[in-house]
Amino acid sequence: MASRFWPICLRPLGQHYASLAAKNCEGALQRATKTLASKRPSHIFYTFTPILGHISLKRNTTTGIVLAVIATMVWSGNFIIARTHSSIVPPITLAFFRWACAALVFFPLGIASFWKQRQLVLQGWLPLACAALFGIALFNTFLYVGGRHSSAINLALISTTSSPIFSMVLARVFLKERVPWHRWMGLGICLVGIVVLISKGQWQTLRHFKFTAGDGWILLAAFSFALYNIFTRKKPATLLPTTYLFVTFWIGAVLLLPGFLWEATNLPAVVWNGNLILVVLYLGVGTSVVAFFCWNAAIARLGAARTALFGNLIPLFSSLEAIWLLNEHLTATHLAGMAIICLGLLAANSKPPRWLAQAAQHRV
Repeated sequence: MASRFWPICLRPLGQHYASLAAKNCEGALQRATKTLASKRPSHIFYTFTPILGHISLKRNTTTGIVLAVIATMVWSGNFIIARTHSSIVPPITLAFFRWACAALVFFPLGIASFWKQRQLVLQGWLPLACAALFGIALFNTFLYVGGRHSSAINLALISTTSSPIFSMVLARVFLKERVPWHRWMGLGICLVGIVVLISKGQWQTLRHFKFTAGDGWILLAAFSFALYNIFTRKKPATLLPTTYLFVTFWIGAVLLLPGFLWEATNLPAVVWNGNLILVVLYLGVGTSVVAFFCWNAAIARLGAARTALFGNLIPLFSSLEAIWLLNEHLTATHLAGMAIICLGLLAANSKPPRWLAQAAQHRV
């Protein structure tokens, strides 16, 4: 009877036995085989359940990391398109086609959950509408306008690093969240890094400092996304993620419709070709649907806090793509600003040493 279960039980143990052999335990395999043969199938199952669980956990962790990296790589392409196509397609038009495409693609995936929770959607319509306004309509429109004036590297670095700062401040003001002292310290360090990027490392320009058109639009985009994060927390707690995306996608596309019609009436017509269609599909399907599912699958395997750290890869991937595809130059100023911002993010998201935390509390 036990022989029927050998293929099932021995197959996942290959690596385990290999490690035993590497430690010069020549008789380990023979003894383990005798042990398997002497036990009943139920005993075999309970004996190796912890080992199988460890293997499954390791696979889940690896899969989660791969999914998080895929999501950030896909999202990073949005900044490249914002730079390359902002002068070809008007910004509201590009944002409208992106989210209209995403809404249509997501329709068969989200209509069932939306219909089941339609009453809940009506009850919480205000935060949902505000989230769609700031996160879907305004964020992308501001980003695409900024792409006309700034490099893709600046688009990625400034928007992705300043948005968490805005989110923390807004959460403190509107949600009354307690912000630990080390996060404020990290915020200050990040601000220094952003000033380095915006001033291009020329400190004398700070005397007569004023935002360039591109930098101003990028910061507006980051602020809009921070507001989106605030209203996302205000949504009904039992609202399913698929319902939430379904609703915000469609509301965002509807909000962009008047601006799209104005641009279509008052600006030169968009010249459609195969490349532009692929760009819209990449934005609508890739950055809006596929990346979301990858990101949420990563959260399910790694946890929200651990997955959030991978968001810092977006400016890195965007910078590499800009250098490769757009022949942009990564200067020492970019590297210095990136290093300072990473230091600030590390300070904000790491638990401070016990002695330092006690010293800070003692001063307070």
